[in-house]
Amino acid sequence: MTEGLRAIADAGIEVREEVVVWKDGARWAVPAPGNFPDLTGWECFVNSFHLEDVVPVQVARSDEGQPSVSDADQVVLLRHGLALALEVCRLAAELTVAVRCVVATNSTNGTFRFHRIRAGEDWVLADLNAYESEKVVVADFAPRS
Repeated sequence: MTEGLRAIADAGIEVREEVVVWKDGARWAVPAPGNFPDLTGWECFVNSFHLEDVVPVQVARSDEGQPSVSDADQVVLLRHGLALALEVCRLAAELTVAVRCVVATNSTNGTFRFHRIRAGEDWVLADLNAYESEKVVVADFAPRS
C-alpha cells in the first residue's frame, strides 16, 4: 500500500448516525442523504476518491487534455485499491458494521469508494462481468450475527 493510501487508512472510519465515513472526511458535505436518493449514494459520493492521485501510475494526456490509463496501470490501481478495501473491512470489523468497498478502473481513472451495506440499496451490479468499460472489484464485510 502506498504512503498516501496508508495515510487514508490510518485516518480511520466512523459511524455518524446512519452513515459510515472517513473520520476526517465528509464534514464539508450536506447532511445525508443530501440530494441523493438514499444513504448509500451519499456515502459513495463522500467516501470516494481517485486512486491515481495517491498511487504512482502513468496518466497520459491527449492533446485535448483527456486522461489515459493503460490496462497494466489499471491493474496496479485495482491491487492497491483492494489492499485499502481490506483495511477498511478490518476497520469496519472493529465497529461491527457491514461495509462494501468498490474499486473500479477504466481507461481514464480509478476510483475507490465505500458504503454501509443496506438492504435494497445496491449501487453495484450483481454480475461484475456486466461492466463493459470498467474493471470492478468489490470487497464486503459483514459482522457475524
